[in-house]
Amino acid sequence: MNILLIGSGGREHALAWKMARSPLTSQLFIAPGNGGTGAVGENVVLDVANHAAVVNFCKLLKVDLVVVGPEAPLVAGLADDLRAADILTFGPGKVAAQLEGSKAFTKALCDEMKIPTAGYGRFADKQSALDYVRAEGAPIVIKADGLAAGKGVTVALELAEAEAAIEDCFSGAFGAAGAEVVVEEFLEGEEASVFAICDGERFITLATAQDHKRAFDGDEGPNTGGMGAYSPAPVMTPELVAQTEREILEPTVCGMAARGTPFQGVLYAGLMLTADGPKLIEYNTRFGDPECQVLMMRLTSDLVPLLKAAAEGDLRDAAVAWSDDVALTVVMAAEGYPGAYEKGSRIGNLDADFGDDVQVFHAGTEKRGADMLANGGRVLNVTARGASVREAQQRAYAAVDKIDWPDGFCRRDIGWRAIARES
Repeated sequence: MNILLIGSGGREHALAWKMARSPLTSQLFIAPGNGGTGAVGENVVLDVANHAAVVNFCKLLKVDLVVVGPEAPLVAGLADDLRAADILTFGPGKVAAQLEGSKAFTKALCDEMKIPTAGYGRFADKQSALDYVRAEGAPIVIKADGLAAGKGVTVALELAEAEAAIEDCFSGAFGAAGAEVVVEEFLEGEEASVFAICDGERFITLATAQDHKRAFDGDEGPNTGGMGAYSPAPVMTPELVAQTEREILEPTVCGMAARGTPFQGVLYAGLMLTADGPKLIEYNTRFGDPECQVLMMRLTSDLVPLLKAAAEGDLRDAAVAWSDDVALTVVMAAEGYPGAYEKGSRIGNLDADFGDDVQVFHAGTEKRGADMLANGGRVLNVTARGASVREAQQRAYAAVDKIDWPDGFCRRDIGWRAIARES
């Protein structure tokens, strides 16, 4: 099969690495890719916002399957336009992608299907939102309704922080994403994620993971797109996974199908494990980043037939198998991230011998001649397998310490919660 993978981040490098290992893959194109994806496929210059250009590329190169990695092209309807051109595509259509593209859309589905989630209010003007948080008090959660690259959520422990977050949203800090705001009840508990592949009617649960959103050790500092992750999540017992399937995933898939907007693609459920059981915090409609990296390290079955079966709308004969190993990834980011940061610094020693259980997935990199340069905020995902979280963590940080990048930084405590459980 000729496959086109849309995207340029660490998630896409991990997907490309896994798909390139499939005997079904004849040629793998990545648009636009990054400095690392060129080692496992062919990076192509393609304006993915120009859907007609993507369709023409697929027809010209006889692409058999398109896999859309990031959320923005999905919310923009790229999958719909590809399917309209009879091109097999993995990823939800525009309306189904509103499960990620609009917090209010997801909340309405939760109300309709009785999916457990936080209480909330939805507001299109600043004063109404401010009145609501002043009546409810803190702690409280403020969310820009639309896509904000993982940075549109504020967990406000003080009322002044909530008011400032609302001001940010309505003053344009998140662009169109902040035109509406969802204000949520603060949930007590531990966060975890569950991933499932859906074909529109059925789903196969993949695996669990936990990530680290805060920039600095000890879960301090601003929220980021994710500074590291590990899989599986020890807190997600088989009983909790089954409850999540029954109370959250199944009614979501059924509800979307009943609306006439079936969901085909990856359903990534961000959960809060409360005293009353798992509650849905939010959905993402694609593989997480950096969670995808740890999932791909643990997946022992072939990814390509799984994605193809979901795209064709029939997962009945699909299978998935996992290593019992733990996988853990450490994000190396440019100094200053998630605020202002410089691009163009050179990264050295990426050809070091990191060992068979380590993969360095590129996220924000650019290859220029013989040099690999930083070209984003989150730049590398140093990912390792081990028999335990501690072993995977030790291997990941040993690899981090071999990389020569003075202009980068990382957290040094990824996996701390799970290691405490192991101890």
